[in-house]
Amino acid sequence: MSDKETILIVEDEEDILALIHYNLSRAGYTVLSATCGEEGLALARQQQPDLVLLDLMLPGMDGLEVCRRLKSQDDTRRLPVIMITAKGEEADIVTGLELGAADYVTKPFSPRVLLARIKAVLRRDTEPVESAAATEPVCIERHGLSIHPGRNEVLVEGERVELTYTEFRVLHFLASRPGWVFTRYQIVNAVRGEDYSVTDRAVDVQIVGLRRKLGPCGHCIETVRGVGYRFRD
Repeated sequence: MSDKETILIVEDEEDILALIHYNLSRAGYTVLSATCGEEGLALARQQQPDLVLLDLMLPGMDGLEVCRRLKSQDDTRRLPVIMITAKGEEADIVTGLELGAADYVTKPFSPRVLLARIKAVLRRDTEPVESAAATEPVCIERHGLSIHPGRNEVLVEGERVELTYTEFRVLHFLASRPGWVFTRYQIVNAVRGEDYSVTDRAVDVQIVGLRRKLGPCGHCIETVRGVGYRFRD
């Protein structure tokens, strides 16, 4: 791992902040820290870290608003964000993923698990374009949809639609295997990896959002009652 990778922690609980800071420093990362949303947002813009660990429950500007602002600015929109959440914040987790957060960890968490999540997100974010192009089809065109993984671009009847990272991955996974039925668990494993914990509701929310954004092509994603979802063959 490069010792130049910088991680910004935005966390207001001193004990948790100290624990994360210690483990990241020990693992060789350069660490920045902030204890409120406003400070975290300013540091992210000024220092341009490689990743942000963002607590959702912050004083003043909460984590969701910080994430929303990071993803709305050209200089920070590609900055990967891992949310730090408390149990029972499922609705906020779903909102954060829809805003473009890359992952989340739930308190209390193991430092080893956190480090593994960080490494996975950084590895994914810096994967060479050539490597991705060698394993992904150039373009999928079905039912008025054009899905281009290299560009992370989706066209509906020639018009571009804006999808979150997770929505794009779900759509590409289903459209790559038309007619195949996948459970929610299989979709999560394909999109996020087998160690990723997410609820059935979060998958359903992604599907609802996809159908809405795809407009006249939304019907291509079919619900198979009692099983899961498929892309219409």
